[in-house]
Amino acid sequence: MEKSEQILNEANQSGLSLMRHSFPEHQISKLPKGTKAQNQCPANEKVNCKICGGWHHPRVRHLDYVGHAALTDRLLDADLGWTWEPLALDEHGLPRFDTNGGLWIKLTVCGMTRLGYGNAESKEQMDVGSREKEVIGDALRNAAMRFGAALDLWHKGDLHKADDTDEPEVKKSEQKPITSGQVDILTNLIEETSTDIARFLATYGAKSLPEFPALSFTQAHELLMRKKAKTPEKA
Repeated sequence: MEKSEQILNEANQSGLSLMRHSFPEHQISKLPKGTKAQNQCPANEKVNCKICGGWHHPRVRHLDYVGHAALTDRLLDADLGWTWEPLALDEHGLPRFDTNGGLWIKLTVCGMTRLGYGNAESKEQMDVGSREKEVIGDALRNAAMRFGAALDLWHKGDLHKADDTDEPEVKKSEQKPITSGQVDILTNLIEETSTDIARFLATYGAKSLPEFPALSFTQAHELLMRKKAKTPEKA
């Protein structure tokens, strides 16, 4: 195997691994999920929600989800050349939506392809253009889930927690920082890849590298190593 091919394979494996990492809290949004009666309540019964910022019935429940921007950011971090395409096209060469208004797509990341479906349910009140964009976004989230993206949000409860364990959740304020050696590793990689350190720290909710959370080191290291593999060597 040639060196360039080996580097590409390692980069693809790193990118696929990155897809499975949990999203930081600031990239997780709240989606109001009301009953049919709640969604059709009169305008004078709706309130400006302090949780999601929308106007809806005061007693709807909220679901955690990853929005289009955060998902696109993760896809670009995993593979700058990621693509998606509809499973079928209509007579005009545009994505063919099914009889329910839904859409099947193929998402390709790091040379691997997975199917995804965008659901049109609860989007009937939107205009056609907005509804189609929402369906496409829904299909991308569904396909990305097949790569492990936001898998913990799709699952009710802790996906990997054993039934007989009762370990308390570690709060961000209680997380241990990385070691001085790990600070040096990240510092070197950030310099070698010309990474914007302010944006890098913000992604992981850290104020500085010495305060970088140890639980996020592996994810950050894999991301920077993948970026390094794609960065041309300086003469």
